[in-house]
Formats: sequence, C-alpha cells, structure tokens
Amino acid sequence: MPVPAGQPVIAVLTGDDPPTGLERAEGAEVRLAGPSDLAGALSGADVLLVWDFLSPAVPAAWRAAETDAVRWVHTASAGVDKVTFPEILEHPAQITNARGVFDRPIAEYVTGVVLAFAKDLPTTLRLQARREWRHRETSTVRGRTAVVVGSGPIGRAIEDMLGAVGLRTELVGRRAAAGVHPFDALHGLLPTADVLVLAAPLTDATRGLLDKAALDLLPDTARVVNVGRGGLVVEPDLVAALQGGRIAGAALDVFETEPLPADSPLWDMENVIVSPHMSGDVVGWRGMLMDQFLDNLDRYRAGEPLHNVVDKRLGYVKGTA
Repeated sequence: MPVPAGQPVIAVLTGDDPPTGLERAEGAEVRLAGPSDLAGALSGADVLLVWDFLSPAVPAAWRAAETDAVRWVHTASAGVDKVTFPEILEHPAQITNARGVFDRPIAEYVTGVVLAFAKDLPTTLRLQARREWRHRETSTVRGRTAVVVGSGPIGRAIEDMLGAVGLRTELVGRRAAAGVHPFDALHGLLPTADVLVLAAPLTDATRGLLDKAALDLLPDTARVVNVGRGGLVVEPDLVAALQGGRIAGAALDVFETEPLPADSPLWDMENVIVSPHMSGDVVGWRGMLMDQFLDNLDRYRAGEPLHNVVDKRLGYVKGTA
C-alpha cells in the first residue's frame, strides 16, 4: 500500500464518545467529526477512523466527500457491516477491524448467560425483588451441546470457554475445516443444540440465517444467544418462537434496530435477557481499541502491511468466519 508524502490526515467519526489517545499520533492532522460534518472531514483525508462503529453515517458521507486520497479505513469493531457498502468495496482503500479486542469478553458474556439460564438466575432476581422465597431445582450445563455459529477468534474463544465449563461444542463456519462444520451443515446440527450461539459476521451468506425454518429445528428446550449482529436473526420469527414456547429462551445483545424500540415485545418476556450491545465492552476496552489503531498507524506510516485487513469479498478478515 503506497504511503502518501508528509504526515497522515485522519478523519475520525466520533459520535457522542470522542476517543482519547489520538494525541499520540504525533504530527498527524486529526479531524474529529460527527455524522453531519464527516463528509467535510473526510475530503482529502487519507485515513478514516470509524470510532463510532454503530453509526450509519459513513455511506452517505463517503458519497458526498472527495475520497480519492483515502487509503485506509479502520472500524473500531469486529463487525464491518457498517463500512462495507458498494462504493467503498470498489475503492482501493484497505479496511481493517478490531479483531482480537473483544474475543474473551464476549466469550465471558456468552458463558455467563448460559450459566444464568441453567441456574435460573433471572427468576431468582425477580423473586428477590418481590421478597418471595420459592425453592426450585435448576440444571447443569455439563454434557449439554452448544452450536456456535462463527469460527473466527470470537467463536473459538466461546468454544473454548463453554468447553471449560463442561459443554460439548459444535463450531460452524463459512467452510469446513478441522473442527469446523460448514454453514450448509447448520440445519443438521440444530436438533442437537441445547444452546445456539450466533457469533458470525453479517454478510449476504449469514443475513437472516436464524429464521422460522431454523427455529423449528431447535429442541423446545433450546436457548438462543446472539452476540453477532441483529441481522443474523429474522426477529419476528424469533419473537413468535419465544411467545409460542417453541424455544425456551434467548439472550440477545444485538438487534436489527438499535436501540431496541421501547415497544418491542422482547423487553417484557421473562425468558429473554436483553443487553444493549455491550457484551464485549469491558473496563479499558476503549484504550485497547486506541492502542490497536495506533499500532496499525505506525505500520501505515512505515509502509508495512496492516494488521486485520478485511477481505472485501468475504466481509471479514481472511482466515476467520
């Protein structure tokens, strides 16, 4: 990747949570921008840092800006669906992501909710709030089966951690590999799933993969955990399955529309745990994201290969899924 002469010009989509640490990018021209002024900041810049990675602002700003100088786009997220639109896919700029920052935190979240369901902690908390003493029996996770969709670093961290507490795991990825089933084997695995974990990137191949047909294959005791993207799920189909007792429950950290609308029936379901897209956000995560970007910035300035380069055809870093 050719490096422009002089110091880099970095346009930063900040949102409501401006990054700290960019002063360490010594000599660089840093242009902080919100959604409304991103196009102006992006024109003539050679680097775009999408710090507010949930913002939908990049496509419109890109189309309105002069982007010939852009050589590198970095999103501070594992998923890249907000920055993979036709114009950027056809552009020569490289796209990188935050692969590696969220693996263990998300795996801990998934393991936590799996254990919470097995030990019926949601009911315990509701009874505690009512000062109601009601003895119950709960379940063990040992020997249960988890089907984990997504064989990248996050999926593998989930596989390892669930295995550590006794679950048998089946990993599903884009193509077959050692210990990995291909996507077209998913429906055959669903009848065995006590837990279905969605941790795949959102691509044309994965959008809507959990629909009524897939849900109907799950045992009625199964629970769904989604830490990937809301678009992996056909949400009305999931709501119907939960309301009808077709599956036992769900823990959902991501949704088709975020924030989750106040009138969504998911809020009021006792068999659903709703969290606001925070499964990977542990204390210090912003600093880790900035360290990762600045490390890649050093590589960019030196003309060295960048880490975590996304394959634009696949929609994720090659070698992960």
